[in-house]
Amino acid sequence: MTLTFAGTLDHAAVVRAVDALVDLVAAPEVAERWEQESVLPGMTLGGLVRHLVSQPECAVAFLGHGSPPHAQVLSLADYFERVDWLLAPVDAPENTSIRDDFNEMAGPGVEESRGILERSRSELGAAIAAAGPAVYVPWQDCSLERDDFLVVRLMELVVHADDLAVSLGRPTPAFEPEVLEPVLALLAALAARRRGQDDVLRALARTERAGGPVSAF
Repeated sequence: MTLTFAGTLDHAAVVRAVDALVDLVAAPEVAERWEQESVLPGMTLGGLVRHLVSQPECAVAFLGHGSPPHAQVLSLADYFERVDWLLAPVDAPENTSIRDDFNEMAGPGVEESRGILERSRSELGAAIAAAGPAVYVPWQDCSLERDDFLVVRLMELVVHADDLAVSLGRPTPAFEPEVLEPVLALLAALAARRRGQDDVLRALARTERAGGPVSAF
């Protein structure tokens, strides 16, 4: 069975996942350490925050565009076959360009990013409700099922919320199962693609045979 979340995703939980970011992004240390490096090498704390808040921002923007007739609707597996940063080394241009872009986008400062988060929170529920069945992803010139698109955004949100929490020395937000379970399913599928069936299976099921990294990225 092809991995998909179409028709199964709790849309209200998506909005609540964005709500869970508010206290973290509002932490006073964020403004104090905006220009300092985060736990992601070369990425400032500001760049990380800007990347994090871009997930609901992107969702609101793209949910409203629909899917053009020419765009192929891909499965999640086929979509990630097109993603050039996924298997690239962390210091490869496919990854460093993302880092550098968001470091630059953080230039206006913390209040802009907090404003982006607040606006996207207020608009996301209506944007999801009004969206069509597929969402166009312009940087890959393809479309995803609406719920698959939202799970990709949730995956980015959950992973980078943890990055930010660790950078600040704060607890990672506790995401509810309706958010965490699809994110973990997607990460497990990507990890198996990157690391191979045996390593991921053993890491999840057999501690005595686990060995080597099994991260998706």
